[in-house]
Amino acid sequence: MYRIILFLLLALPVATSAATFKLSADQKAKGWRMLFNGKNLEGWRTYPKGGKIGDAWQIKDGVLVKVAGKKGGNIMTKETFTDFDLNWDWRVQNKGNNGIKYMILEERKATIGHEYQMLDDINYSKGKKVKAKGLTASFYDVLPPNTKGVVKGPGEWNHSRIFVLGDTVEHWLNGKMVLQYKLGSKEVLAAVQDSKFKKYPGFGTKKTGHILLTDHKDQCEFKNIRIREFNK
Repeated sequence: MYRIILFLLLALPVATSAATFKLSADQKAKGWRMLFNGKNLEGWRTYPKGGKIGDAWQIKDGVLVKVAGKKGGNIMTKETFTDFDLNWDWRVQNKGNNGIKYMILEERKATIGHEYQMLDDINYSKGKKVKAKGLTASFYDVLPPNTKGVVKGPGEWNHSRIFVLGDTVEHWLNGKMVLQYKLGSKEVLAAVQDSKFKKYPGFGTKKTGHILLTDHKDQCEFKNIRIREFNK
């Protein structure tokens, strides 16, 4: 069944540049829904629970902006997800850095999850040693992507996708699958042991968890955040 669903999903269109708040009847019929409505942060909360989302998170013309130099706190979905297809558009400014994390577990007492890195690959690394597993679309600090000729520069919109079904995880960038890995595989678990996540039990295996937007000091913009779940 997983192979059939994978085949049907490979040809998803890349999102347009305009901010989208509503789904078509066809998209709704296929199970898509918006995670960000373009108006407010309904459905999102702070990590940890009980805090107040800071004013560094602002909504401008349907775009969610993490304002540079201000503290807004990490924000995550109130819901948890197991098997899903997450799509969104994003851009960072010169030397910008941010990320979307998934499989976030509150019992870890920290914002520890698998992270899809979002970076100005061209300028951020100047004067710094940035490993391939820290570049855009990587499984941050664990596995590197193959994004040659795919990632766009600072100030340009990128379209990203995280696909999770069974033990298969895919990272897509601008219509191309740039990383695929198997949860719990020998390759992943070995890579975890060579990362900063090695002290967290079960990291790299299948988990049901929240989706989180990180609070970095750099400006990052998000729009068209939508998701569909499988096997529900």
